[in-house]
Formats: sequence, C-alpha cells, structure tokens
Amino acid sequence: MTRFILLRLLQVLAVLAVMSFIIYALIGLMPGDPINLMLASDPHLTAADVARLKALQGLDQPLLKRYLAWAQAALAGNFGYSRLYATTAIAALAPRLANTALLMGVSFALSLVIALPLGAMAARRPAGALDTAANLLSFAGISVPPFWLALVLILVFAVALGWLPAGGIATIGDGGFLDRARHLALPVTVLTLASIGGYLRYMRASMIEALRQDYIRTARAKGAGEARVLWGHALRNALVPVITVVALSFGSLFSGALITETMFAYPGMGKLIYDAILGNDFNLALAGLLFATLLVLLSNLAADIAYAAADPRITYR
Repeated sequence: MTRFILLRLLQVLAVLAVMSFIIYALIGLMPGDPINLMLASDPHLTAADVARLKALQGLDQPLLKRYLAWAQAALAGNFGYSRLYATTAIAALAPRLANTALLMGVSFALSLVIALPLGAMAARRPAGALDTAANLLSFAGISVPPFWLALVLILVFAVALGWLPAGGIATIGDGGFLDRARHLALPVTVLTLASIGGYLRYMRASMIEALRQDYIRTARAKGAGEARVLWGHALRNALVPVITVVALSFGSLFSGALITETMFAYPGMGKLIYDAILGNDFNLALAGLLFATLLVLLSNLAADIAYAAADPRITYR
C-alpha cells in the first residue's frame, strides 16, 4: 500500500505540472493583460511606458519562457501578486479557501449523513412508501435549479419571515458562532438539497444490487437479522461504487459553488476564481485553479485508499 501511495503521489505531481502549463497557457492566451488594462484606464501612459512595464513584468517574453519563470517562482512558494486585492495571490486565496471549506464541508457532511442511510433503507423495499419518497426527494434535488431555490429561501426566510440574513458571511461587529451559523443556514441548505439527490440515487441503486447477491441470501438463511444483513453485509459492498461519486464531488468542493456563493454574496473560492478571470488577475486565477486541480487529484487517491478499506478483497501490490 505504501508503494502504491508513493507512486500515485508521483503521478499527481506529474499531472499537476502538465495542468499548470495548460492553465497558464490558456490564461496567457486570453485577450488583454494587466498592462493593457492600465493603458485603457490611464490615457497619460505612452507606448514607451507600456513597453517598459511589459518588460518589467516579463510579458514581452515568449509564453514558454514566461511559464518556466513562473514555475520556478511557484516552486519557491511565490505565486505572484494579486492585482485585484493588492496583496500576494496566496494571501488573497487563504481566507476565501477557509470560507469555502466551512460552507462546503458542512453541506457535504449533511448530504452524506442524510443520503446514504436513506438510500440504504429505501433499497430494502423497492417501490415501497419510503422508496417512493426517497425517489421524489432525489429527483427534486437534481431538478430544482440552485439559483431558483436560493431565491425562494431568501424570499421566505429573509424577506417575509425575517428569521435569517439574506447574504454575507457575518454581521459587522459581531462574527460570533451563532451569527456565522445564521449566515450559513440558507447557503448550506441550498447546497445540501442540490447534492443530496445524486448521492441518494447512487446509494439506492448500489444497495439494491448488493441485496440481490448470493451472500445476502446465505446470511439470511443462517438467521442473520435484517439490521445485520443491511448494515453489516450489504452496506460495505454497496459503498464501493458510491465512493467514486463522493470522491469526485469532494474534489470539486473547495473550488466553490459559484452560483450559490453569488446568490448569497458569500466570499468563497468559486466567486474568487470567477472575479479573478473576469478581472484579468492572472496570478490569482492560476493559483485558485491549480489548487482546485490538486484537490481533485488527491480526492481520487483518497477514493482508491477507501476502496481497500471498504472491501478487503481489494489490494494494491
């Protein structure tokens, strides 16, 4: 297992290096750059000033040479300066990452706590009352657009009832635990309802397949109780395909939910990357996209390790 993990980490580094060049090239090929934006906003800049500033920033060099210079600085922990936030890219990224980790982590945990047990119990009696209700919930969660659900929750709980704030991350001058929880309530609800449907459907389908296997009939023939059959025998085998879906979803968590963060004016990673791309803040956009790529790769590695934990028959040699 240790050798497998080390080899996969080397693969992660290789993929990350290739992706860094691809992302750098795509961002570098975007029309306009920070110097051109400065020229458009300041009519007193001359062509000589623009040439001098581009030479100072290295923007007059070929793309490959610029990438190699950036990669060398990035390996030393320097991801450049954020033009939009007037600080280093890492300093601008860190608070947004913490905000997204809180928002997405809570919604992710709630989705799993609700969807996995409900999907497993619904699979016991397909087409039963609980299964019908679970299917209705999953289809509603998949079908309802997050922006529409966010607007409905804001109108009901923030505007009509006045129970919860309509947006933001904390009240100015407060910022305590209860205040943060009140601001998180609506966006967490939207993200939980939006993701619960997919997890529930995958868990239900996988559990139905597991309950049809011969070893389940053998366990019941030996007198095992229904709870032991469901949670002790079927669940671990049903989790293997679900782990893949969960791992892929977890990798995208910290890149943020752009629509939800925008609707609730929540300062998270999704909104940060979006604003950085629109504002031609190349360093910040590149750092954010690379971090999201790294998390996707690490989540896939975590899924491979979780397979072996869920099913002892799976080994890596």
